Amino acid sequence: MTPLKLGMVGGGQGAFIGAVHRMAARLDGHWTLVASAFSSDPARSHASADEFGVSPDRSYEGFDEMAVTEAAREDGIDAVSIVTPNHLHARAAIAFLNAGIPVICDKPLTATKEQADTLAEAVRRTGTPFFLTHNYTGYPLIREARAMVARGDLGRIRVVQAEYAQDWLAEPLEADGQKQAAWRTDPARSGAGGAIGDIGTHAINLVSFVTGEPPAALSADLQTFVAGRRLDDNAHILLRFDSGARGLLWASQVAVGCENGLRLRVYGEKAGLEWAQEDPNRMKLSALGQPARWLTRAGPGTGSLATRIPAGHPEGYFEAFATLYSEIAGFLRGAPEAAHLVPGLDDGIQGLAFIEACVASSAEQGRWRAVKLA
Repeated sequence: MTPLKLGMVGGGQGAFIGAVHRMAARLDGHWTLVASAFSSDPARSHASADEFGVSPDRSYEGFDEMAVTEAAREDGIDAVSIVTPNHLHARAAIAFLNAGIPVICDKPLTATKEQADTLAEAVRRTGTPFFLTHNYTGYPLIREARAMVARGDLGRIRVVQAEYAQDWLAEPLEADGQKQAAWRTDPARSGAGGAIGDIGTHAINLVSFVTGEPPAALSADLQTFVAGRRLDDNAHILLRFDSGARGLLWASQVAVGCENGLRLRVYGEKAGLEWAQEDPNRMKLSALGQPARWLTRAGPGTGSLATRIPAGHPEGYFEAFATLYSEIAGFLRGAPEAAHLVPGLDDGIQGLAFIEACVASSAEQGRWRAVKLA
């Protein structure tokens, strides 16, 4: 099967997430990168294109030019991957949506609610497919957890706990010009959320994906521990759900000793589940009154999972991203159900509503705020 043609905006030399997207898109053989606008700096953009194998005639100096030109080509791109800092997501995505080119956008959706509203209007007006890469939804055992909750294996959900702990911003890296730290701690480029926007949105997305229910209200306590930093680097958030379940979310980028500690615990009337991203091929299942047992990716007791290799051979971060890219390819080739688990516009809006409610609640000393999705 001939690979689909992918374009990329952002993600040039030295960009972490751009490299991840390129590798993930290639992994299953469904995509080939053919066009790019890697940077707002033309020299850096063309140098990145040369390094990553994009032909000079399809290396563009801006995403507007790229969208118009690629839409007019007989061999134009089948989709574009947008991996810029948050404040550029909406502008870039709208340019391609208007050109009729499907968009694969990194999370969070945008930097502000206003940008999200404008982007949402463009998606609805054009009818062009839009996907959001909350990549942790692609982990096989996270999908198994979702299926178990939906089947009622855990009973009615009572308690949900999510945490995402890192330590890479325990020092003021942004003051030394570290690129990733600089834009993620800059409200003009990142938006109103620091840790809650960068990693807290991943945690709340997992909660909603697995339980099937976004939070209805929250009480947030956001902190900025590093002197001079303009956005939060630690957050404790209480959650309430319409079903009656309660939750707790901790997001931190100053938790010394933590690397990429995304964890999820879901407890129902009949059983509980525990999963950790740093050990993603095992999930603990504890049924009431029975010994706990471990489910393993592709092992006994699991259903039909998005998995590539036999049990015991670890799958992780890149493969989870690749699962989303493969399912999007299936969708674009005419199989709508192929991408039914891939996050989209509504998930992005939920993430922005979460950030907005957290910031407002914390400013009011933890007052409970509704998570408004509209």
